[in-house]
Amino acid sequence: MPHDPVPALLSHATELLEAEFSALPTFDSAFDLAPIEQVLASVAHRLADNYPYFHPLYAGQMLKPPHPLARAAYALAMSINPNNHARDGGRASSEMEIEAVRQIAAMFGWTEYLGHLTSSGTIANLEALWIAGQSRPGQRIVGSAQAHYTHRRISAVLKLDYTEIPADSSSRMSIEALEIELRKGNVGTVVATLGTTAMAAVDPLDQILALRERYGFRVHVDGAYGGYFKLIANTLAEPARRAYASISQADSIVVDPHKHGLQPFGCGCVLFRDPAVGRFYKHDSPYTYFTSKQLHLGEISLECSRAGAAAVALWATQQLLPLTPEGEFARGLSQGRRAALDLDRRLRADARFQPLATPPDLDIVVWKLRAETPEQSSNLAQNVFDACAARDLHLALVQLPLSWFAPPAEVANTAEARLVTCLRSVLMKPEHEAWLDRIWERYTAACADTMGE
Repeated sequence: MPHDPVPALLSHATELLEAEFSALPTFDSAFDLAPIEQVLASVAHRLADNYPYFHPLYAGQMLKPPHPLARAAYALAMSINPNNHARDGGRASSEMEIEAVRQIAAMFGWTEYLGHLTSSGTIANLEALWIAGQSRPGQRIVGSAQAHYTHRRISAVLKLDYTEIPADSSSRMSIEALEIELRKGNVGTVVATLGTTAMAAVDPLDQILALRERYGFRVHVDGAYGGYFKLIANTLAEPARRAYASISQADSIVVDPHKHGLQPFGCGCVLFRDPAVGRFYKHDSPYTYFTSKQLHLGEISLECSRAGAAAVALWATQQLLPLTPEGEFARGLSQGRRAALDLDRRLRADARFQPLATPPDLDIVVWKLRAETPEQSSNLAQNVFDACAARDLHLALVQLPLSWFAPPAEVANTAEARLVTCLRSVLMKPEHEAWLDRIWERYTAACADTMGE
């Protein structure tokens, strides 16, 4: 592991925080440190049973290490352990949440909105679909077949009908299939995904919004993974660029700071373009809200207790790394994006591998291994995955429709539903760009051993 600067940073900040409360009388809360140290040693040993998510050679799932400042600020806030449900439980952290969310909304071009943090992207999407159901009672939710599976699950929890729209061979929602579904009627909300889970594909939001003019539905943008790419949209391919240029016209947006936002897990964000949707949240809790006339975050959230430390960490990170297109935070996104394009180019130049027809929209690369049959290709992918792990290079596996890789003339009717196991790499760390040569060296060595070359 790299040297960890957090303990030193935290030590001085803790002294400053303790000084802020020095006027209070002291009281005894001493702990016996010896057994605590023993348990922590056991914890450190147990935590070694993990993939090295912090390292550039981990390029598998959507796991990006929190910024050292975020970790330190979170730990410092835990000295207070604020609760951002009501200002009684977290005065400072509530203000920090409001300020941090304002900066996220500004990234999408919104100055008038309703928004707050959540404990996860799943809860953020649940709130967005709950508002969709309240706004359009009895109407359906539709989303791409490549949208996150929780949209179907959330809709079931909310007792809302949900319909899947087929995706094209680039993993984006098919506009033709969407319009066929819209003609059937009773569609209240379309979920557009900007950064799908499997491939970080970007749905054609601009075309979806054009259909909204004709059919009058709400548009929810699930940008849990890809929302921050709004900052570097001008560097993306034209279809994705058009989608991000349209995002301010959506009715609601979800983004996960605990993905690309350099935050610890437990930090999602939901935004609504129309602040009037706050009427659906309205409730009375006189024992919670009586101490302040200012807005309590619990009055615009389905959740009650939420870690104020998450807001403190996010606020601190955005103070250091503002959400601006020319800033250091945006440069980090660009580095991961360039690493993905570099890996995609190398794969296309090697006859052993078959990426999809179009280059990656964001920073996730997916490819299959060429073989005589889909079963052989899937087995090769699993074997290469294992051989890479043995070299401390950690990728991921994903199953995709075989028809996305075969030329149209070779696709039999039965191939449409067949899946093939592919390799997948999430290059979301800024360091991945500098490490791409070493990643490629280990990957090709694993392939040579596995494929008997």
